Amino acid sequence: MTPKLNVKERAEAQTTRMTTEQQAAIRMIANDLHRLNQSVMRAVDAGISVELIRSARHHCGKGSWGDLLTPLIIAGPVDEPAMEDSEH
Repeated sequence: MTPKLNVKERAEAQTTRMTTEQQAAIRMIANDLHRLNQSVMRAVDAGISVELIRSARHHCGKGSWGDLLTPLIIAGPVDEPAMEDSEH
């Protein structure tokens, strides 16, 4: 029976079979995904719902492919500022 590797170990094992250019591309995706996730959390905290939908699939012609995403944005209700009683 083959021992089950955790995600980090699998990722490290895969990168040893990648070129320097491929490793740089993976690091760029990881960094961009981290920033995207932070932006999504900020939008959700601001009252916006965000769904990422595959809008297309990019093929290189050599067997590799990647999903391209577009966001579906649903704004939540806007909180109106409280009306203050003005004294006249």
